[in-house]
This record gives sequence, structure tokens and C-alpha cells, in this order.
Amino acid sequence: MAKVPLKTALAECRCPQCRTGYMFKYPALNLPKATAMNETCAHCGLKFEIEPGFFWGAMYFSYAFGVAISVIFGVLANYIFNNPEIWVYMVMIFTPLLLLSPLSMRYSRVLMLYFFGEVSYRPE
Repeated sequence: MAKVPLKTALAECRCPQCRTGYMFKYPALNLPKATAMNETCAHCGLKFEIEPGFFWGAMYFSYAFGVAISVIFGVLANYIFNNPEIWVYMVMIFTPLLLLSPLSMRYSRVLMLYFFGEVSYRPE
């Protein structure tokens, strides 16, 4: 089996131990079910929730994603509409926040497991 690069494994939400199995049951575009996780990796058997409440720390990553989305779309609203009224900012910021929240939660869990899960990569 070929080695999967870290960037690819992160983007595709693959298991941090084997980088072959998927962490989530459904594709990212299935928004109602985008955050449904597998309990273990189908390929290597790694249990994703290392301890009860492990993914509570993912809220910090999710918060950072929310701030980044808010700043980007707030600046974009200011640039496009040349200092519009407050309701334009609210629509331009809250709409992407709501639409991207399942993806934010999904990738927050991935980053939490990769960087704080203390799981080492074993390609075999």
C-alpha cells in the first residue's frame, strides 16, 4: 500500500494511524449526517474516541474556524458593499457560518485527533 501524505489524509478525514480508513460514516457533502463518526477504523481498528469526552477539545478548533470565517466574510462584505449597513454584515457573516458549521465540526474533530490524540502513523 502506498503511503498517504499527511495533507491528503487530513483533507479526506482518514485515520491518523493507518491513513487508509475513514473517520466519518458519510461524505462531507451529506450535511445532515456530516458529523456522524465511525467508532473504530475499518482498516486498522483504532478507536477514534480515545477517552470519554475527548472531542470536547475540538470546540477550540471550531471556534477558530468560526472566527476565521467571520473575519473573511466581514472584510469581504465591507469590500464589496463599501461599508454597508449592519444587517448586510450579519447576513454575509451568519449565512456562511451556518452553512459551514457541519464541516467546521467535522474538521475540528480531525485536527483534534491528529494533533492531540497521541496516535502515531503506522503505514503497514
